Amino acid sequence: MRVLAAGQCLRHETYGVGVTKSSNEARTVIDFYEHGQKIFLTGLLTAELLDEAPPRPSKAKAARKKKAE
Repeated sequence: MRVLAAGQCLRHETYGVGVTKSSNEARTVIDFYEHGQKIFLTGLLTAELLDEAPPRPSKAKAARKKKAE
């Protein structure tokens, strides 16, 4: 994959939807909705670029899990 612009939305096979935080020839940092920030080797990154970001899931899901325990 090539260097991505900050704010570019994408979908990764394992981590789902995320937004690029930074990218250069060596590393790309992506903040994923469900899995947090991950760092990839830019040359090895495979992901589907999205035209528009889907809405970020609400945090209420995590709060419900805590109440159930």
